[in-house]
Amino acid sequence: MAAPVGILGGTFDPVHFGHLRMAQELVEELRLDEVRFVPAAFPPHRPHPLTGTRHRVAMVRLAIAGNPAFRLDERELRRGGASYTVDTLTGLRGELGHETPLCLLIGGDAFLGLPTWHRWQELPGLAHIVVAHRPGAVPTEQAMAPALRALWQTRRCEVPAELHAAPAGRLWSHAMTALDISASAIRATLAQGHSPRYLLPDGVCDYIRHHHLYT
Repeated sequence: MAAPVGILGGTFDPVHFGHLRMAQELVEELRLDEVRFVPAAFPPHRPHPLTGTRHRVAMVRLAIAGNPAFRLDERELRRGGASYTVDTLTGLRGELGHETPLCLLIGGDAFLGLPTWHRWQELPGLAHIVVAHRPGAVPTEQAMAPALRALWQTRRCEVPAELHAAPAGRLWSHAMTALDISASAIRATLAQGHSPRYLLPDGVCDYIRHHHLYT
């Protein structure tokens, strides 16, 4: 069976080291073939991006340049409309076949909100769920909706090899390096006239400055 492909969605408004470090750690821990960065067109569960599509795509392209394990995937932007993860995974299944393992990479807070996602119960049939959380902050079962708690209790795997042995259906949690970086904090920093350098790649920082974004 082929090595798993990771899918990391988001507005990437802007992309930053938190996204990149999460992807890199999971590539190494789970032996992923690649991680696809999938910018959302219109995310249903959060405000629409402040920055236009072409700028967000350009920033992701700059951020992942030079890393052969990272790939930009623009399918949600081409599709337009609300960016539903179930549609993205269905499209990837059609492209990669039914045997390639897919790993949906999400943060701990996003995982707790999973029951509010469009057709969320179909997701484990399309991909493994990989939950990246802060050290010592594993999502608690008490905070999970009953259906999500059942998923957590019955689908969690003990070793990463289980993600290679099946195309979908398992759940893995990962304590990632603690980086308290968020796109909203970066935008606020820029709006205040301060530099976001060392929160995101230099190429992205220079691009933001050149195009006067978030000011």
